Amino acid sequence: MRRLLKPLLGIGTLLLIALQFIPRDHNEAGNTAVNAIDRVYKIPANVSVILKRSCYDCHSDQTDYPWYARLQPVRLMMDRHVRNGKAELNFNTFGTYTARKQRSKLRAIGQSLEEGSMPLSSYTLLHRNAILSQTEKAQLMNWVKQTSDSL
Repeated sequence: MRRLLKPLLGIGTLLLIALQFIPRDHNEAGNTAVNAIDRVYKIPANVSVILKRSCYDCHSDQTDYPWYARLQPVRLMMDRHVRNGKAELNFNTFGTYTARKQRSKLRAIGQSLEEGSMPLSSYTLLHRNAILSQTEKAQLMNWVKQTSDSL
């Protein structure tokens, strides 16, 4: 058993080192897009702060990567989360959506808030400041309803 353990540990270490050379997806647009949600709709300052703190890392082109995102396999998992999040909703391209799709996305935001499914628990585990209080959820839901009704 000992003879087998050393080579396996060596191979595992080499694989872990090799993984570090896989490039990551850079999701760090330096400027706000013309079609960003805050360019299309009036967002109160308090709601904007909540969205940026709890939603933008996965649902925009402005991900603020933590230090551990440089390490594999964490980087691969984060890249996948961000790709999936942006595929579902991207606040930087919100203005390109049809009015119907915008209403649908706003309703989905409200539903996710009611269900407590967003932000993901896997995200809030390491980003404690992204956890939404009941007051913040209410503020977001009110804004979502008002914006959706205005469409």
